[in-house]
Amino acid sequence: MDDGLEQLVILGAGFDSRAYRFEQFKRGVRALEVDHPTTQEVKLKKLAAIFGSTPSHVTYVPIDFNEQSLAQRLFESGYDERLKTLLIWQGVTQYLTPDAVDDTLRFVAEHSGPGSSMVFDYMYPSLLAGAPRHGEVRNMRRYRWLSGEQLAFGIPEGTVTALLEERGFYRVKNADHIALEQAYFSHGSKKRTVADGYAIASATVKPRETV
Repeated sequence: MDDGLEQLVILGAGFDSRAYRFEQFKRGVRALEVDHPTTQEVKLKKLAAIFGSTPSHVTYVPIDFNEQSLAQRLFESGYDERLKTLLIWQGVTQYLTPDAVDDTLRFVAEHSGPGSSMVFDYMYPSLLAGAPRHGEVRNMRRYRWLSGEQLAFGIPEGTVTALLEERGFYRVKNADHIALEQAYFSHGSKKRTVADGYAIASATVKPRETV
């Protein structure tokens, strides 16, 4: 926000509340929430119940990431590729196909304004394939069987920087489970843990060459 953000896109928004908690979104910073139609319909009903109506400062973009084009759905919804944009992709990649992940990364790299960036979480294949020792991962598997979504996509440990650089990003930062525990769990929460094999990466879109 303090660095001149002009547009926020939350991919797989779920019940994310950022667009309602930060006042800047009501004063000119564009916010687009992209999510599966079924989930988004439930959220819209809850928002209307809380606020009295659906907030007008947010644009809602229904999509099935594995079946529809992110580029088409965003542009149809008023996405402006000239603006400095932050794309948040939380709790999504592990349920997608490799092609769907590649398509999304390619779109961000090719259709974002100068200085744009993205942040997303991901899992190592070893965590996806191994015994679900961590309670959160065990619950993810249990409930995703009910919804029909499977834990499917992972990025091998130590390879996320190369993957993103090959797809048009730089200034890659990666926080593994140890870094996340050190950053967020202290004092009374020191006994909490993050699953070994879970990480969060952020990166900036490389400047496009001008002729």
